[in-house]
Amino acid sequence: MFIDKIKIYVKAGNGGNGVVSFRREKYVAKGGPDGGDGGNGGNVIFRIDEGANTLLAFRYKRKFIAENGADGAGGKFHGANGSDVIVYVPRGTLLRDVESGKIIHDMSGDEDFVLCKGGRGGWGNRHFATPTRQIPRFAKAGLPGDEREVILELKMIADVGLAGLPSAGKSSLLAALSSARPKIADYHFTTLEPNLGVVSSGGEAGFVMADIPGLIEGASEGLGLGHSFLRHIERCRMLVQVVDISGQEGREPVDDFETISSELEKFSPELASRPRIVVANKADMLVNAEEEFIELPELSDECAALEKRCAECGYKVMYISAAQKMGLKPLVDEISAMLRDLPPILVYESEISAEDEIEVPSGADDVVITRADDASFHLEGAWIKALVGRVNFNDRESMMYFERSLIKSGIIERLREAGCEEGDLVHIDDIEFEFID
Repeated sequence: MFIDKIKIYVKAGNGGNGVVSFRREKYVAKGGPDGGDGGNGGNVIFRIDEGANTLLAFRYKRKFIAENGADGAGGKFHGANGSDVIVYVPRGTLLRDVESGKIIHDMSGDEDFVLCKGGRGGWGNRHFATPTRQIPRFAKAGLPGDEREVILELKMIADVGLAGLPSAGKSSLLAALSSARPKIADYHFTTLEPNLGVVSSGGEAGFVMADIPGLIEGASEGLGLGHSFLRHIERCRMLVQVVDISGQEGREPVDDFETISSELEKFSPELASRPRIVVANKADMLVNAEEEFIELPELSDECAALEKRCAECGYKVMYISAAQKMGLKPLVDEISAMLRDLPPILVYESEISAEDEIEVPSGADDVVITRADDASFHLEGAWIKALVGRVNFNDRESMMYFERSLIKSGIIERLREAGCEEGDLVHIDDIEFEFID
């Protein structure tokens, strides 16, 4: 089974909490606070798997969660950092945002990509000691790790893309030119998934060729099989359009050329504008020749019409027989010569702007204040939740820190504006206290 598009969920690890601890040893006076910091959460990292050419591995595993950082400990011991999660994907995989569909990153290079960063560990109480606050009884909670849903979309990386109607001979051509062994049979839609092959052009030089399922009229609107896989030739530097000139299918070669050109134009005008060679396949059925040939000795009316139309479009026509391996070397030479003058394979840039950041740091402005039916007030938001996590409500100095934070952030003023008066109940998660003005 070939899978080239799938949605997964990824989450980085949360940071560990700082700890409240005091040094208590015999013969050590005034040991002071020694609470250690929490460890950082693990990251979610994407890495290229050179041996993979499908997203089949994600069919049954679609959640990837990194390890949380460990809490700190007394004696200034730092909590262990959480382990990273490595997600292996085929080269050419695009990471897309689920909501906007924008490209986050193109996994075409060799570098790892950190999609979700782990939360930072919280500080232990030793960081909060001051000359006037020598016994801090509170510590800082760890921050949550990034999390999100992403779409993995595979766009194979190839220099040359084969396009053509079913049974035009694309798979036969790929098998004749490379070591790839795609399924070949005498019926339509033999190719059910894209295939890649490396074609040698002499010495250590060569190029990668991609074969996709055959296109039919209306493919750009969802008909047939090939429309689902056109994305795999979007990166290609040039196209080789394979046309059956044997007449076995009862179609005119020029009509086949127009059909494929039209579908490529509808799918992507930019793709249709790529440099192209038109390969007239099954030419062995029109001549009695055992030697390799570059052009037919006498053009039939059908071939003449094809050449005339291709000349109008600026495309060169080359006659081959993939089955008999005739005319292949001139074709490879021509492709290699064209590739030398073409720009490198397309690599997509990130479409995520500064405003579309995956995780925007929350502040006091994001705190939502609502009034319940019983006239009590409720505070919700990541900032207020993190503040509560690092407060020891049984310690006077910690409570003073909590009150100063609410005043400095403007939460107290916002409560007054919302109609909160002295004696009203205020809820933050499962914490309840009376408002004192």
